[in-house]
Amino acid sequence: MNDSTLDLLRDHVTGDFGDIVVDVRASSGCWLVDERDGSRYLDMSMFYASAPLGHNHPGLHGDPAFDEALLTAARMKPANPDYGTGAQIRFVEAFLRVLGSPDMPYLFFIDGGALAVENALKVAFDWKTQHNAARGIAVRGSRALHLQHAFHGRSGYTMSLTNTEPNKTRDFPVFDWPRIPSPAVNDMGRWDEPGLLEEERTALDAAAAAFRRYPDEIACFVFEPVQAEGGDRHLRPAFLHAMAELCRRHDALFVADEVQSGFGITGDRWASETLGLTPDLIAFGKKTQVCGVLGGRRVREVENNALRAAGRLSSTWGGNLVDMVRATRVLEIVEQDRLFDNARRAGAYLLGRLRELASDYPELVTMPRGRGLMCAVTLADGALRDRVLGRALTDHGVIFLGCGERELRWRPPLSVSEAELSVGVDALRSVLKEITTEDRG
Repeated sequence: MNDSTLDLLRDHVTGDFGDIVVDVRASSGCWLVDERDGSRYLDMSMFYASAPLGHNHPGLHGDPAFDEALLTAARMKPANPDYGTGAQIRFVEAFLRVLGSPDMPYLFFIDGGALAVENALKVAFDWKTQHNAARGIAVRGSRALHLQHAFHGRSGYTMSLTNTEPNKTRDFPVFDWPRIPSPAVNDMGRWDEPGLLEEERTALDAAAAAFRRYPDEIACFVFEPVQAEGGDRHLRPAFLHAMAELCRRHDALFVADEVQSGFGITGDRWASETLGLTPDLIAFGKKTQVCGVLGGRRVREVENNALRAAGRLSSTWGGNLVDMVRATRVLEIVEQDRLFDNARRAGAYLLGRLRELASDYPELVTMPRGRGLMCAVTLADGALRDRVLGRALTDHGVIFLGCGERELRWRPPLSVSEAELSVGVDALRSVLKEITTEDRG
């Protein structure tokens, strides 16, 4: 294989292809292998946080029954919402056991995180409109309250919420839905300050004003517990609890977009759980392998809600059966190996090492932060961040992810070891040392 393979993709397939041809057989754990020459890279990106067990986890190999289940599912692509299979039944059982709770009994599956959020919005619009009608209010619930710096996808509805990089939504038609300031706090020293911070009160005032302006139209408040693409911006529990109460007073659903923050990366099933929140809807994807919506709580106040009404929500495939078979095994491994516990332990180790870096290079690295393995640092500026990312890859063989204006984020798998994290931190330290030496000339 040669570079012409990548040239073919770059010439004909929309994407941002890096200079690696992934060897899907040889890659293992946190190590990504280039099929062309066998080069190995420590992968702290995990396909944008979508690989829960890393690459080729041993638990996915060596079991003839599992291999046969995968092959059987791959030979046929059933329409999952209308034709049940044993494989889907086993997946739902595992999903609810590991990730569900009794007051969140409903599931809707679809391909893609944006479409998960999209359908959560549809559930909320349906719920609010029916809720209004039951009170004699002939107004549709047709608006979604959301935050600045949010990324919720690039589908029809979600583009009206996404407002990170302008190029992602520019010139596409969007709805004029209420957007409020995002009072993210990336300085972990302020996370436990009592009461509400000034910026949080400002955001709550803006939310209250939006509810006054659209008293019967706002169907939901949609938020990422950690605004990932926006720069790993952390929202404090005090603010989110206050927003939840505001939603209750104004009959709006509280909707968590956990496409990136869910499935154990914070050390709990969901980041909302880490923060002590009880959302009415959770949009999930990436690590779950199958995307969709988990719902309940206030949604159940409307008996014929969109998650229960026949034909109200659907898609031809309703997720992918091969993904469901793989996800079932992944969920079993997560249980057996107690990987949510590992995410907490390994995340604490990683955060400690990042704090050491910030202490040693205070002019370059600030605000080390994280919940579980969802960690990040802020670099001095965007140019430095890009320089660090490039140098780490080409000179040290480590793949990191950028986000926001000048952030570097970590997205290792739940199964990562402290030794693997140490390799990544040491490489980052070496890059910072090299850049400091070069700039001092």
